[in-house]
Amino acid sequence: MEPITGSDLYGFKDLLSDSERAALARLGALLDEHVRPVVSDYWERGEFPDQIIEPLINANLMDPPELREAGQEPSGLYNGFRNFEFGRVDASVATYYNAQSGLFRTTVNLGGSAEQVAQLDPLITSFQYKGVFALTEPEHGSDIAGGLSTAAIAEQRDGVDGWLINGAKRWIGGAAQADALAIFARDTADAQVKCFLVPTDAPGVRLHKILGKTSLRIMQNADIELENVWVPASARLMKINSFADVAACLRNMRSDVAWIATGVAAGAYEAARSYVAERNQFGKPLASFQLIQEKLAHMLSNVTASLAMVVRLTQQQDAGTYKDENSAMAKMFTARMLRETVALAREICGGNGILLENNVARHHADAESIYSYEGTHEINSLIIGRAITGIGAFR
Repeated sequence: MEPITGSDLYGFKDLLSDSERAALARLGALLDEHVRPVVSDYWERGEFPDQIIEPLINANLMDPPELREAGQEPSGLYNGFRNFEFGRVDASVATYYNAQSGLFRTTVNLGGSAEQVAQLDPLITSFQYKGVFALTEPEHGSDIAGGLSTAAIAEQRDGVDGWLINGAKRWIGGAAQADALAIFARDTADAQVKCFLVPTDAPGVRLHKILGKTSLRIMQNADIELENVWVPASARLMKINSFADVAACLRNMRSDVAWIATGVAAGAYEAARSYVAERNQFGKPLASFQLIQEKLAHMLSNVTASLAMVVRLTQQQDAGTYKDENSAMAKMFTARMLRETVALAREICGGNGILLENNVARHHADAESIYSYEGTHEINSLIIGRAITGIGAFR
């Protein structure tokens, strides 16, 4: 019997156009050539492989030539499968790319005025203007909606209207490689949350690499200090005037993370499947044992269910009909399935499952970060619970 290859059992990629599949195939080849050979070494060192940045930028994955030539715009499903393909190879690289293509671009496109979007989106798409999303603070993560303490006060300098920002941000991935930080701060005049594009080299901005991580070690997360940082009024994204506007951004971002979680689960499954096909015990391949096959079936089912959820979520997103609870459920479910899938992958590889060379250990460790970022399991559960009952239970 011919074995199943890949991890898209139900053929969800068939929903894409030929041009979109061609662009994704080109991405897969790029990742195989430039990323797969180096990620384990850089993961162990806790460093980012800067040499992969130029090939990723030159690939024009946000505005792929295959689609331009076909007269098509990238669909939500294409963007989702792009995150999926990144995740299959490495969660840190997926997170790095999504920091620009998802978090930062979404913030600008949803939060900026029409003029700001028209000016900045082409620069963001081409990576000429690199940015990151900076919401989380040292003392405020899950309670950021009410607890955000970074402050902004209107202040004029040399006759120019602007803002003075003081505070701190934490866990900001890719900050050291960015041109700008999308800093969320509370306006002292009305106590509402606003967003400011702060240059990383602005006076008063200090970045410190977070050390000692056991997950997403390639991704360079930073602590950021903001001391009397002044920016002109033009640096404020004009459509973000409350945390409700921030929540609208987060709603979109959760779907990106759900796609990454699904991709990482697929990568762990595929690595484990390859291992058991080649590893012999008791005189035959591990893949021939019933208990191993049951675990493989469980893992592929997890990936397939996650794919079904993110595909439908993205279709709703494109149609403008999805809600907070839809993306919260997708992030909660796919992250939980990821955690289960990577554990099974490590398990069927035995002791060798903790070795980087077998391409399971990275996924196993990195799943813990994905499980927590962009909304913990508990917070997303409460978003869903509020929708089910009509009662908010956050306090």
